[in-house]
Amino acid sequence: MEEAGLSLFCPLFNEQDSVEPLVTEALAALRPLGRPFELILVNDGSTDRTGELAEALATEHPEVRVVHHSENLGYGAALRSGCEAARFPLVAYTDGDRQFDLQQITLLLDRIAENDAVVGYRMDRQDPRLRLWAAKGYNLLIRALFGLKLHDIDCGFKLYRAEAVRALDIRSQGFFVDAEMLIKLRNRGCRIFEVGVHHRPRVAGQSTVRLSHILDTLREIVRQWRELRA
Repeated sequence: MEEAGLSLFCPLFNEQDSVEPLVTEALAALRPLGRPFELILVNDGSTDRTGELAEALATEHPEVRVVHHSENLGYGAALRSGCEAARFPLVAYTDGDRQFDLQQITLLLDRIAENDAVVGYRMDRQDPRLRLWAAKGYNLLIRALFGLKLHDIDCGFKLYRAEAVRALDIRSQGFFVDAEMLIKLRNRGCRIFEVGVHHRPRVAGQSTVRLSHILDTLREIVRQWRELRA
């Protein structure tokens, strides 16, 4: 029996130095799996050469497709676009900064048969200390407000059953989207499993997280909390 097909998508914003090695690494990880697959590059309104390079890679590799946003709509919008564009029953995503070892997609796939979502958590996370402290506080806040007992809510390496994630009404435009998806999956009785994954330092580009994103995330947390109480 043929294995279920896999759509892997990558949100990209101004990642011109990462997009080509990202595609090379992703194809090297996906081709040996023995299942149909596609790689979707979601160009979220990049102002550098990310979109141009992504299109060239799609021309070179038939497994690669590109989705463009005409302007930068945010991480949540990029995740929604990737999920909507996916053609296969399994949908995975990873960030375009290449901080995850894509060979470890097998760790997620090994657990998806008995679950609706398999989510990574970063072992020995390779980020600046301030960001580590912020992430710890964020995870504690989400756990306290929503009872979502996961190690690493915003880890950018996750695998979903397409039918489960498409049933969700995802509204977040920004970085709260990971938490919103997991909260709504949990509330629908879906099965979520965590696996530890390696994390690498960023070697190209810069983080796009800004103070405004943090404030937007706090507003979305309040909105979600009020909706659930109502």
